[in-house]
Amino acid sequence: MKENTYKKEDAFLSPYAKKSKDTLGRAREETPCSMRTEFQRDRDRIIYSKAFLRLKNKTQVFFAPDGDHYMSRLTHTLDVSQIARSLARVLALNEDLAEAIAMGHDLGHTPFGHVGERVLNKLCPGGFRHSVQSLRVVDVLEKDGRGLNLTFEVRDGILNHTKSGSPKTLEGAAVSLADRIAYINHDIEDAIRAGLLTEEQLPKEPIKVFGHDTRTRINTAICDIYETSAGQPFVKMSEEKQQALDELRGFMFENVYEHANKLIQESAERMLTELYTYFVAHPDELPPFYLHTEGTEIPRAVCDYLSSMTDKYAIGVFKNLFVPREGGV
Repeated sequence: MKENTYKKEDAFLSPYAKKSKDTLGRAREETPCSMRTEFQRDRDRIIYSKAFLRLKNKTQVFFAPDGDHYMSRLTHTLDVSQIARSLARVLALNEDLAEAIAMGHDLGHTPFGHVGERVLNKLCPGGFRHSVQSLRVVDVLEKDGRGLNLTFEVRDGILNHTKSGSPKTLEGAAVSLADRIAYINHDIEDAIRAGLLTEEQLPKEPIKVFGHDTRTRINTAICDIYETSAGQPFVKMSEEKQQALDELRGFMFENVYEHANKLIQESAERMLTELYTYFVAHPDELPPFYLHTEGTEIPRAVCDYLSSMTDKYAIGVFKNLFVPREGGV
């Protein structure tokens, strides 16, 4: 029963950890579960959500790659969860909370990776950020408009998982770091696999600091965060490692994220732009759920619909609307 979990947390967690019994709760009160803590329930709700299932067919960086071993948005999410749980374990933080945040952090991400987010941010009044959309997914869009009714701590971690965020729990801070560690290192792997980079092209100083392979770099990052943060009211890297990680991140944005298969990126940008323009002009053709979500204006409803799409679904909708069919029907 969950009381045993509470006792373990009291005995072993850091005084700076968020204990399950101390959650600030949910927006709507619910009957507690006799076995699971509230953070465990949140994790389960997320992994059984429709938005989570769609992550397997959303691009991380490389759209429709030739090969079975490239990261998808789902495999990235699992990677972040593993790193976040490792950090939580060594720092005596709440693993269940870290896992729930990690599982939900990218639920609102667009199809076609960074391209999709950039397009919707440019087109939608008020902009578009996947962290904000991820919170909208769990608060509003899941369960036919009822949302998942997650705890405050999980919602906060999802909203603040990006580099610019300020999570209110150390578990949220651990997920934010885990996200950057995961995507930078495995995106390097994918870029080398795709022939966009060679090991020799990687910036020498950060590689010297972190190591020459993914396993070593991730292990170095986790050990550094532990040495810097153990017993402290924060979760962060040492200044040296943080500077090296930022340099690697900048290198990847300059050489991969903005340039990975330029032709495909341009096609994806045109596709989403056309879809956005079409549905704003023809809102009656949106699935009724998105249009009738309480308090939602048409541009936001279109963003809700487009950001929910997998890559393949977006292509299918585009073809149905704009590609002539055989025989003219």
